[in-house]
Amino acid sequence: MYETEISPDTISKITDAIVDELTDWQQRPLEPIYPVLLIDAIVVKIRDGAVANRPVYVAMGVTLDGERDVLGMWVGPTGGEGAKQWMNMLTDLRNRGVVDACIVCCDGLPGLPDAIRAIWPRADVQTCVVHLVRNSLRYASKKDWSKITKQMRLIYTAPTVDAAHDRLEEFADEWRDQYPAMIGAWERAWDDFVPFLAFPPELRKLVYTTNAIESLNARFRRATRQRGHFPTEQAALKILYLAVRSHQEGRQNPTGRVHGWKTVLNALTVHYGDRLTNPGQPAEQ
Repeated sequence: MYETEISPDTISKITDAIVDELTDWQQRPLEPIYPVLLIDAIVVKIRDGAVANRPVYVAMGVTLDGERDVLGMWVGPTGGEGAKQWMNMLTDLRNRGVVDACIVCCDGLPGLPDAIRAIWPRADVQTCVVHLVRNSLRYASKKDWSKITKQMRLIYTAPTVDAAHDRLEEFADEWRDQYPAMIGAWERAWDDFVPFLAFPPELRKLVYTTNAIESLNARFRRATRQRGHFPTEQAALKILYLAVRSHQEGRQNPTGRVHGWKTVLNALTVHYGDRLTNPGQPAEQ
């Protein structure tokens, strides 16, 4: 296209430079506390003998300065996303310096809240509301979706936890006989669904969904879609790393400063106090 030839040695040197940079990035020290962590996984195809779907675990943090940063990406074994694997990834974050996290937002993967609390015992685990709503609709007929989503919205926009619980009881009374699995999903997720309801609206918008990291995952999918599969784990991580680094002018980027951060930080400080300035210190009795 450009009437320019590049030798295999040049390509090798460029690739090696990216690999070294990726390795440094994967091992870099992190902040001692992140007020908000968002974690999720995507699936890519990697050839390891045979082509197989492999989960890539992704963690994004919001710093005390309000900057979103991708903290790590790890390729897991075949078999889908798992809480035990997440334990290994979160341990890596801990080993790189993250001694505390105030709010950790995740999907409804069984066992994941326990894995998070094993690493950061004082973390508030927030189940992604969007994931919960989406999973709930799997159990319901499409003809009922409109009515169900309106009622679920009354639950997750309630002004208080008590009001949300009242809306849940009304929701359960109407649908339990017809869709018991849907109501059961809400009841099992309840303890990890309600933490955000204690926060003011500005903070709720930041933590009630993993949309920020899903936006990053959408970029990852665009970067990997045309490649079919990758020959190695390193090849996949290299493309994803370049996608993290790429900032597009005139478009919303998944990393960068959180809008209205000062208001959010004030709400966090009221709620978490000294934890933001003295991470790792024991809680006051």
